[in-house]
Parts: sequence; C-alpha cells; structure tokens
Amino acid sequence: MAEHPYSSLPDHRFWRKAVTQTPPFAIDPILSTPFKISLRDKVATAGSCFAQEIAQKLKASGYHYYLAEQPPEGMSAAEAERRNYSMYSCRYGNLYTTTALLQLFDRAYGKFQPELVHWVRQEDGRIVDPFRPSIEPDGYDSIEDMLAERERHFAAVRKMFETMDVFIFTFGHTESWRCHDGAVLQQAPGVAGGVWDPAVFDFHNMTVSEVVRDFLASVDRIRSVNPNSRIILSVSPVGIIATYENRHVLESNSAIKAILRAAADEVVRSRPNIAYFPSYDVATAPPNVARFYRDDVRRINSFGIGQTMRLFFDHFTERETQTAKIEPLKFDVAAEAESNSRIVCDEEAIETA
Repeated sequence: MAEHPYSSLPDHRFWRKAVTQTPPFAIDPILSTPFKISLRDKVATAGSCFAQEIAQKLKASGYHYYLAEQPPEGMSAAEAERRNYSMYSCRYGNLYTTTALLQLFDRAYGKFQPELVHWVRQEDGRIVDPFRPSIEPDGYDSIEDMLAERERHFAAVRKMFETMDVFIFTFGHTESWRCHDGAVLQQAPGVAGGVWDPAVFDFHNMTVSEVVRDFLASVDRIRSVNPNSRIILSVSPVGIIATYENRHVLESNSAIKAILRAAADEVVRSRPNIAYFPSYDVATAPPNVARFYRDDVRRINSFGIGQTMRLFFDHFTERETQTAKIEPLKFDVAAEAESNSRIVCDEEAIETA
C-alpha cells in the first residue's frame, strides 16, 4: 500500500470510524481541554439562551455557579427568579452578539455611553432599559430609578469580570439592531419597548471577522482586569427564531451558524486558555439531530441537553469518569459503495487508498 498523509492517522480523524461506526450515544469529539473547572472555581456565564442550560446544570452539579448580582435581601426565591436574578451571573439578559458583550464591558467601565438612555413601554407607560428591556418585568417608575438600578448592575458586572475564574460564553446570533452611535440593542425596537423607526435604528448582520474582532477585544479587556481568567466558548445549537434578511429563515440560520462556528474556530487559535465546547457540533451531527431536537426542530430537548452536558462535565470538570469500551457498529461498506457508485466524491479516495 502506498503511503499518503492520511495513512497513519488515528481513528478519530475519519468519519466512518469516529461517527458512522460509533453508537450515537458514544460520539465524543472532545480530545482534550486546556484546563479543568474545579469545585472552587467561580464560573460565570453569558451569551445566548443556551448558556442558561449550562448554568442550570452547573448549579445542580455542585459547582460554583457565580452569581455576582444577588437579589435584594429578603426577596423570595420565586420573586428573584421572576425578576431574572439567576438567568446569568449578572442581570444583563441574553447577549446574543459579541458586540453586545464588548459594549457591556465598555459601558460598565465608563468607556462607552450610548446616546439612547431609556424607552417608555407603550402599553403602560413604564420605563424600561433599552439595553435589557425584559430584565425587569414590571418596568421602572422613573428614569432615575432605572439609572440607579443600572449603576448597581454595572457594579456587579465589574465585580464579575474582576473576580471570576472561568467565563462561559455562547455565540448566539449575528443579526442585531443598532443605534446610529453604534450601540447594540438586545431586542429589536418595538418588541419589548421602544418604537420601531427605520430613521433611528439600523439593521446589521455581522461577518466572521466582526464576530472575531469583537470577541477578542472582549477577551483582552476582561484579561486587563483579570489576567488569569479562563474562557470556554460555544456556539448555540438552538435555531434562530426569525431573520430580517430577505431570504428564508432556514438559509439565514445556516449562514449564521456557519459564521459563528468559523469565528469560534479562529478565536480559540488566537489566545491562550480559550477552549471550545462543541455543543453545536454534537447536537447537529447527523446521528443526533432527530434525537436531540424538540418538535419545533429549533430547541434542544432534555435528552439532547443531558447528552451534551455529560460531555461538558466529562471533559471540562475534575469529575472522574468511567469510560466503557465501545464496540464499533457493523457497517456494510460494499453495499454503501454500490449505492453511491454514481456519486463522485474525491474525499472518499482517502479511505480507499
């Protein structure tokens, strides 16, 4: 047999051995991680809604899920949950884009002050924070109350960035709505406050380079105040709910996830102690899609979350795991070759060489 670059590579480099012949429950793309999370580490989370799944599993597993922004003394647990005190490590709500994360840091440290200050909720006249319009479900009595609460929030954000050990961030979206000064909104104007006015707000869809640029800028800022912070990055496997682009939502979803996945790959190569957690890769692998997604084929079901988080705890924490021997599935290579005989795929020459 002639030697070629793929001759002596390990099994995990080949689709047939690592995916086709591996039972779906045993598919595990994580080969190594640059660090482990200990029970003592303060683990903070942010990003898209899938990051909340990680937060909940951390809390349930005895790890130190870091709540830097605590509810007021005397508030019941039910009321604190209703007012979103446990959604993330601070009450910033979903940070769908890397620009939102960057601007959160800059606003908390006084480096950026958007021109937009507040919105008035049309249905009841209550004041809302345009950069986290759903975080306070009852709204505020006055602009002064909102601004005072915002300053308390920023103090908690600074505390989180400066004292956390591990920061888990989930890339969620590339589409966003921006003010003319560049300030990124959490939600489109008119959805949870504000008035939609195309003369005031701009739609923007981020490119790979923009996602990478803003996340690396965030990393550098975070490490300027917390040099030893470690970062785990993932891409949300949850499909987008809508697109403003003039195309089918399925096409936009594919483009957005491809951009975010490519950006994540570039980010982890650019800085030390940034690890990639392949939740998106596992959930969207062909053997898993039908089992991992709910009936709406957009959100991940409890089984999918459980399987994904099992991989997280197996590889990113100090928890000891018991690895059982997995027998490869039997696969009729000759039958497949016959059925694919009219399809030309040059990559298949790698296995037949």
